[in-house]
Amino acid sequence: MPTPTRTRPVVRFGSFEVDLEAAELRHKGLVVRIQEQPFRVLAALLERPGEIVTREQLRERLWPSDTFVDFEHSVNAAIKKLRQALRDDADSPRFVETIPRRGYRFIAPIERLEAAAAPQAQSAGGAPTKTRPRWLPVAAAAGMAVLAVVLVSVTTFLASANKPIRSIAVLPFVNLSSDAEQEYFTDGMTDELITDLAKTSGLLVISHTSVERYKNTTLPLPSIARELGVDAVVEGRVLRSEGRVRISAQLIDTRTDRHIWADSYERELGDVLSLQDELARRIAAEVGVKMTRRLETAARAVNPAAHDAYMKGNFYWNRLTCDGFKRGREYFQQSVNRDPNFALAYVGLAQSYFTLWDWGCAPTADVIAQSKAAVLRAIDLDPGMGEAHAWLGKILFFSERDWEHAEQQLTQAIALNPNYAHAHTMYSVLLVARGRQEQGFAEMRRSLELDPTSELTNVVSTFAFYLAHQYDRAIEQGKKTAELYPNSSALYFWLAAAYERKGLYDQAVSAYLKEKAFAGVPASEVAAFRGAYDSGGIRGYWRRELDAAKANTTGNACWTAMIYGHLGDEQGALEALNRGLQQHCSGLHLLNVDPLYDGFRSDPGFQALMRRARM
Repeated sequence: MPTPTRTRPVVRFGSFEVDLEAAELRHKGLVVRIQEQPFRVLAALLERPGEIVTREQLRERLWPSDTFVDFEHSVNAAIKKLRQALRDDADSPRFVETIPRRGYRFIAPIERLEAAAAPQAQSAGGAPTKTRPRWLPVAAAAGMAVLAVVLVSVTTFLASANKPIRSIAVLPFVNLSSDAEQEYFTDGMTDELITDLAKTSGLLVISHTSVERYKNTTLPLPSIARELGVDAVVEGRVLRSEGRVRISAQLIDTRTDRHIWADSYERELGDVLSLQDELARRIAAEVGVKMTRRLETAARAVNPAAHDAYMKGNFYWNRLTCDGFKRGREYFQQSVNRDPNFALAYVGLAQSYFTLWDWGCAPTADVIAQSKAAVLRAIDLDPGMGEAHAWLGKILFFSERDWEHAEQQLTQAIALNPNYAHAHTMYSVLLVARGRQEQGFAEMRRSLELDPTSELTNVVSTFAFYLAHQYDRAIEQGKKTAELYPNSSALYFWLAAAYERKGLYDQAVSAYLKEKAFAGVPASEVAAFRGAYDSGGIRGYWRRELDAAKANTTGNACWTAMIYGHLGDEQGALEALNRGLQQHCSGLHLLNVDPLYDGFRSDPGFQALMRRARM
C-alpha cells in the first residue's frame, strides 16, 4: 500500500496563500516578508473568518499575562504591519476590518486547502466550475489611451528588467522563533550571507552595518533601495528549532518590484555553513555573477556549539562598546575552544582584542600581541579569507607601524574580498597618512558605496578629511553623518577638531560638549567644561582636559599628548609621546600627519621620536 502524501494546512484568499505550518505568507506563489507577531495575528483571524476577534483575545493568545509589553502599541503595530504585507487599506479594507473599540475581523472569502497545490473548484455535479468574465464598456478613445499608457509602462518595465543587477543588499532576516534571545542567531545568519555574497565578482554587496538600521522597519522596499543605492534586495526569515535551521529567502529587483526568485532551505545546525554557501551561490547565479573563490569554511561541517558561540560573539562585538568587545572576546574564545579549526572565530577573536586595545578598554601590549596571534592562526587555516588579511594589515599599520607590509595585507584583503568595506576604510586612512590623498579618498568613496549608512564608515570619512587637513570637507561630511547618527560621540569629536583647526571655537566647543554628553559624561562635568571655555577660551577648555588627564594615574599617554598638542605645548607632547611608546598606546601611527603636531615636526627631539616610532 503506498505511503500517503503528507498534506499541510494552507489557506487561500485573493491572490494570497498562507502556509500555517511553515509560517509563510505567499503572494502569487512568492514569499512575502512578514514578522512573527503580525503573522500570528493573521493566523488568529483566519481561524475565525467573518467573526470578530477581540483585542483581549489577541492579548491572551499573543502576549500572555506574564509578558511585560505595551499591549496597545504592540497590537496596533502588528495590525499595521499585517496590512502592509497584505497591501490592505484600513479605510477601505479587503481583508482585515477594524471593529471600533472591539477588535478585528477577516472579511474576505477564504479557501482551506490540504496541499500546497490548490484543487480546481467543482460544481455540485462534479464538473469544474467556470466563472464568466465581466467586461465593462469602455469608449474606444479611452481604450486607446489606456493601451498607450500600458505599452509605455511595459516598455519601461522590460528595459529595467533587462538591465543587469550590479548591487544588492541583504535586509535583516526576520526571527520566526518565539524566543527573542534567538535574535543573535538571526542576525548572524544575515551577516554570514552578506559575507558569502561579498565573495563575488562584479557585484556590490552592502555591508551588514548599513542594512541593520532597517531591522523591523516599515519603510517600503523602493525607499530602502534608494537610500542604499542598490538594484535588488534579499529578504529572508529564519526558524531555528530542535537542532535544525530553516531559511526562507527571496530576491527582488527593486527597480521593477519584480520577484526574481524565492526558495526555502533546511539543514541540521552542523551544516549551517553549507546552507549559507548554497544560498549565496543560488542568489549569485540568479543575479548572473560568480563566486570568486571556494568558501573553505563552508566546505566542511562546523561544530554547532562553536558556530553558536561565534554568532553570539559577533552580536556583542557589533555593539561597539568596551563591554561588548569583552563579551565578544569571551564567546569567540569559546568558539575556538570547541572547534580549533574554525577560522572565522579566530578573526572575531583578533578583532575583539584589537578593539579592546584601540578603544583604550585594555591598552596593553599583550592584548595587541594576542590579536596578532589570532589573526595569523586564521590565515594559517584559510589563507584566502580577505577579512583576516584586512585585520592583519590594520594591526601592522596601527600597532607596528609597518607601512609597507600593512599596505600589502590590505590590498590582498581587497583582492580576495572586494566587498569588505572595512578593508577599504582602513586602506583609505593608510593612504592619506602616506600622503596619497586622492587615492585614499577614492578608497573612502568605495567604502561608502559598500557601507553607505554605517556610523563607523561615515565617522572615519570625516576623520580622513581632517587628517588630510581638508577641514571644510571634514565639516561637510560630519554634518551629513550627524543627520544619520545625531547621537554619535565619536563623530562630534572629529567634527569639533575640524572646527577648531579653522579657528571656529564656538562651534568646536559646542561639538566637543556634545561628544561628552553622548559618551555619558555627567551633566555637571559637561557644564564645568563649558564654564572653562567661557572663562578661558579654547585654551581654558583644554587646560581643564589636562587637569583631568593628570588626575587619572592610569590614563592613556597618547591622549595626554593630544591635549598638549591642542595647547601648543611641544615639550609636554614629546614627554607624553615617549611614555606612549613604552605603553604601546594607539595613535602613534599618525604622528607624521596629525594636524596637532604640525608645529613640532621640525624639532630634532620630535624627529628622533618619529624615528623610534618607525615613522
